[in-house]
Amino acid sequence: MGTPEYDLTQSNPTRCGLAGPDDLLDPLARPAGLRYDPDPRGPLSTRQAVASGYLQWRVAVTPDRVVLTTSTSEAYGFLFKLLADPGDGILVPRPSYPLFDQLARLDAVELVPYQLVADDDWRIDRSAIDDASGGCRAVIVVHPNNPTGSFVHPDDAAYLTGMCRRRGWAMIADEVFLPYPLDQNTPATTSFAGTSSCLTFTLGGLSKSVGLPQIKLAWIVLSGPEDHVTEAAGRLDYVADAYLSVSEPSALAAPELMARGGAIREAILARCRANLHTLISLVDRAPAVTMTAPRGGWSAILSVPTVIDEEELAIRLLEAHGVAVHPGFLFDLPSDGRLVLSLIPPEEIFAEGVRRLLSFVSEFGTD
Repeated sequence: MGTPEYDLTQSNPTRCGLAGPDDLLDPLARPAGLRYDPDPRGPLSTRQAVASGYLQWRVAVTPDRVVLTTSTSEAYGFLFKLLADPGDGILVPRPSYPLFDQLARLDAVELVPYQLVADDDWRIDRSAIDDASGGCRAVIVVHPNNPTGSFVHPDDAAYLTGMCRRRGWAMIADEVFLPYPLDQNTPATTSFAGTSSCLTFTLGGLSKSVGLPQIKLAWIVLSGPEDHVTEAAGRLDYVADAYLSVSEPSALAAPELMARGGAIREAILARCRANLHTLISLVDRAPAVTMTAPRGGWSAILSVPTVIDEEELAIRLLEAHGVAVHPGFLFDLPSDGRLVLSLIPPEEIFAEGVRRLLSFVSEFGTD
């Protein structure tokens, strides 16, 4: 297998020339980090900073409704423990990030997939949700979705919150990519952290919001009916207190990292928008390839002729042309002939990689 010259799978900003200034991590060395003052929800100053961040989506969050974790993966683990017994079901969108399968196995819960319909602008197919058994305990939404880049439609959001309220489910809203709206003409979207009609857990983290995956810090925001939130918060405290996994220096540094990280976020967003513009322009000149422009996040999906299996196509692109892409089946995309590209590689690498990909697909499609 060849080493990619043009890696269009890269999702780590720090490897794509999007790292912050050399002194960005200086707050980690503050003397306050030498003191250990454990709180299952994390330091108050950090929770205040997280809560303030939701004002950009016009949502009022109080620090007592924020619980810090080391990562969104850990947050899922906490919530699976909180909401489900072994064998219970969690509704999860398809396509979506493949890590869900691993996290569910680790906590012995069953994933119940519901489809996002490609031909309907990735709207929710409600049949699986309507038919879900009494063993389901929660529904996950990814807003915007990875890899489709689609936001949850307001009508679908209303439907899901209504189902959760009626059936006693919780909602888990993964919003790690919410700070990255790709369509400059689309008004700012909303956050599920403002949901009041059902018990809701909204996830975010430094990995995406300021491009710092190496600083392991994420959060859960609780919202919904007050009595449900109060009960869930107490039980979540028990789970978090059993681990106390959040690093005190990282947590105490987070407010400054969030403030200074705005410039990194803007650079990532500008890179994604520029690469998406390039991608749309190049695909428009390639009749064998189509795409629906994503509205948010870091990824884009190409539809290519199904002359050969998409995994074989990805392997041949890598071996013959040095271009690395993800075959769509890794994300449970619903049909063959899908390739998933990251939008954060350096612009010149991205453009040349896409040119090579489109040229290969065009030539292969005429064989």
